[in-house]
Amino acid sequence: MNLYDELIERGLIAQVTNENEIKDLINNGKATFYIGFDPTADSLHVGHFMALTLMKRLQMAGNKPIALVGGGTGMIGDPSGKADLRKMLTKDTIDHNCECFKKQMSRFIDFSDNKALFVNNADWLRNLNYIDVLRDIGPHFTVNRMLAAECYKIRLASENGLTFLEFNYMIMQAYDFLHLNKKYDCVLQIGGNDQWSNMIAGVELVRKKNSTEVFALTTNLLTKSDGKKMGKTENGAIWLDPEKTSPYDFYQYWRNIQDTDVIKCVKMLTDIDVSRIKQFENLKGQELNEVKKILAYNLTKKIHGESEADKCKNSAEKIFASGDFSSDIPTKYINLEKFQENEIKIVDLIFESKITQSKSEARRLVEQGGISINNKTVDLNFCVNKNNLENGVILKKGKKNYFKIIKL
Repeated sequence: MNLYDELIERGLIAQVTNENEIKDLINNGKATFYIGFDPTADSLHVGHFMALTLMKRLQMAGNKPIALVGGGTGMIGDPSGKADLRKMLTKDTIDHNCECFKKQMSRFIDFSDNKALFVNNADWLRNLNYIDVLRDIGPHFTVNRMLAAECYKIRLASENGLTFLEFNYMIMQAYDFLHLNKKYDCVLQIGGNDQWSNMIAGVELVRKKNSTEVFALTTNLLTKSDGKKMGKTENGAIWLDPEKTSPYDFYQYWRNIQDTDVIKCVKMLTDIDVSRIKQFENLKGQELNEVKKILAYNLTKKIHGESEADKCKNSAEKIFASGDFSSDIPTKYINLEKFQENEIKIVDLIFESKITQSKSEARRLVEQGGISINNKTVDLNFCVNKNNLENGVILKKGKKNYFKIIKL
């Protein structure tokens, strides 16, 4: 199976501009392509990992990746799929985030010997002359066409509307493609399917300004069966940085995904051969649970290394098989100085140890019987003695999420 057909089989490709040309380019290792990453945080997350996985597949076939971080576009903020204006970040924060991205990407993409490039659009966007951009680029964009773009629809329908700042994001992203085409002979832009309008604008701009044939390819988004984005939890995103999401929590996220999402994730995120994945497709129950373990181990190994993956796997097996809590489960710390009494109410314990983001969420979990301490289900009247937090207590949330809570 050639690479393009494999990407189709894995469910990665959503839309393309010129299928035959793109197929020829990537199958024969002739494509210099780019994928953009907006530095809205100091760590990449699961959604970025899918993009990196695709980038790596293409690189291994001889194509040349350009990893573009948005040090310039990040100062505007992509309005795609957002109901409100993104939080405005300072230049220093954006630059710090870009450096964090570079370190993380280097673990997945081979940047040696010019096999791939890491570029920052701050290098060309931050110093642009406004009048020059209006005269040079502005005539190639019509307001009517831009307002019809899918990426603006949610904002246009929202109470606060679309700001002029964000309206310029499409132009800046298109300018990126123009610059990369001129300087690096980049001919293919790849992004999530929610970026289709922005990417088409870039293709059209490059064709008009450079008289060059360029292409766009969008990937299917990594979503759950209910349509929500994969990699989101009640406590936030699933990050690649172990300081933000522990390897164990990362492992457990994939180990506990819905049955309906397992095969999709194995196809899109792992290197497991497609023919083997087909053997998984009709599995159910315990057999499908074994596939979840394969998925969790495979991804944890890719992100955190084999040693951490082994540790997470062994810890999970001990906990679920025998209730052995001596394993390396996630530790949450609680500041006892906040409490005057000798006993701490269960809701306060959950919230202050940051297992939930609100007390109301903690209360709901307890009321629904979703919290146990040292293997005993508790109610709202339950309290933990401060002395017991010297060595820690084991809190179970739901059926499979365990935490050790210990004093700070």
